[in-house]
Amino acid sequence: MSETQRRAFVPLISVSLVVIAVSCLSNCTRKTSALATTTTDLNQDIQPPFRFVAYGDTRFNDPQDTQAANAAVRVALVQAISDANPAFICFSGDIVYNGYDKNDWDVWDRETSIWKQHNIPVYPALGNHEFHGDLKTAMGNYFGHFSALKNSHYYSVRAGNTLLLVLDSSQEEIVGPQGEWLLKKLDHVPNDVDFVFVMLHHPPYTSSSESKLSTGGHEARAAEQALAKVLEEKQAHAPFRIVVFSGHVHNYERHEHGGVTYFVSGGGGAHAYPIQRAPNDLYQSHEVNYHYLLVEVAKQQAKITMNRVDISSGKAIWTQPDSVTLTKPQAAAAQSAGN
Repeated sequence: MSETQRRAFVPLISVSLVVIAVSCLSNCTRKTSALATTTTDLNQDIQPPFRFVAYGDTRFNDPQDTQAANAAVRVALVQAISDANPAFICFSGDIVYNGYDKNDWDVWDRETSIWKQHNIPVYPALGNHEFHGDLKTAMGNYFGHFSALKNSHYYSVRAGNTLLLVLDSSQEEIVGPQGEWLLKKLDHVPNDVDFVFVMLHHPPYTSSSESKLSTGGHEARAAEQALAKVLEEKQAHAPFRIVVFSGHVHNYERHEHGGVTYFVSGGGGAHAYPIQRAPNDLYQSHEVNYHYLLVEVAKQQAKITMNRVDISSGKAIWTQPDSVTLTKPQAAAAQSAGN
């Protein structure tokens, strides 16, 4: 190759790398799964008061792989969640680093064994990492670990005075089979439900942006923005409070739009990054926030607290920098009228 050809070739390599990087970002968030139409309705036989945990983006994998995840943080979170003694755990996706990799699922089994010892159920949402590799192998691993789902990509859980609706954000959320299922569920919420918790991997609102490649991050997609519009329209006349748990962005955020509270809880151990906060992000922080959410449910109200961990000199340091108490709309209106 001549010097002239070599000089022409180098920019082409740079351009190719940029194209690959952009492609990776796109593939990380694109709709990937074939339409799944089977559903299941689960039930937790509990009554308020009770507590549960919501979080995600742990990327269970080889603890020596420090590029993909922070294993020390991951282990500390698992132990703290066990100590909190929740009735169940809501997992907003990206449980393992590679869905096809049995070794990653073995790490999940090993590191979360304490939850099984304490009989703590786990209700997961599919994240994009669960789809990595051969789809049949990846889904076999996933449903092999969560057999109660009966191969359902989206499903419901009734727990006391709450209803959990778990979505597969690799599919459209408000059209097609999943959309029809969701709209029907929202139109037929039982009268004794105070809170409807919607969980999915991709966030309808986020301060994060894919344009800020220096720190990492993901933008809210059109499909989840459309979902948010549907939820907010429903909330305007609903006697129950809608709360959304998502992940994908490796940090913590809290947003409120149209009476719906949106949590981004992607600080479960996957490599985290700071984000430039939007003015309407109710949690303003320039830090990395590894964390889990503790949801304490009572009659007509729920307190949600962000439990943040820092690992310093091998020791877990815990703080609670954000907390909010949400009330059932009718209860909130009655309280306001009484003041």
